[in-house]
Amino acid sequence: MRFFAYPYVGPEEIRRRSIAAPPGALILSPPDLPSWLADHPDALVEGATYVVDLRGRLRLAPRRSEHVACAGGEEVLAAGEMGFVSQWRTPTVSAVSNLSTGYRPDVSCWDAVAESLARAGLSAPSGFTTSVHFRRCPACGESTLVKEQWFVCTFCDADLPLEWNVSARREVDVVAELDRARRLGPA
Repeated sequence: MRFFAYPYVGPEEIRRRSIAAPPGALILSPPDLPSWLADHPDALVEGATYVVDLRGRLRLAPRRSEHVACAGGEEVLAAGEMGFVSQWRTPTVSAVSNLSTGYRPDVSCWDAVAESLARAGLSAPSGFTTSVHFRRCPACGESTLVKEQWFVCTFCDADLPLEWNVSARREVDVVAELDRARRLGPA
């Protein structure tokens, strides 16, 4: 499985503040989600911050957490917000976005999200319920959100590229990352 790894591109001050925070909780199997929601009941109402780490694992943190803290300061395969509903006392993932201004991932990161949810034994929507398009303006260098498919910089009115260009990203082989992690020991 190959995915893009997105580096943190948000404010350095937020990264520094987040260093001491514990990473998000790993959700590796179906019982992990209700257990995490029992510890964070507000998430059933307001949702949660999520990342998919370089090993393809889903991590959750309370909604107002920084994505970089949830990721333990590392690159991510995906980042955004996740919502839940509880039906017949069984919580399910009901909403997923790629809204992370710290990582600004491309909408193509959905594949990493879907894979992490499947590996954890959780059902998922068929795609992002809210997708956000981030672009860096080639004229002024600012990073911006594309709204209503209008690819124009909100800072200088220059045309924005149709392809994702926020930062350098690298392709990651998740299986190789898992093998490397096994050799290094638990994280």
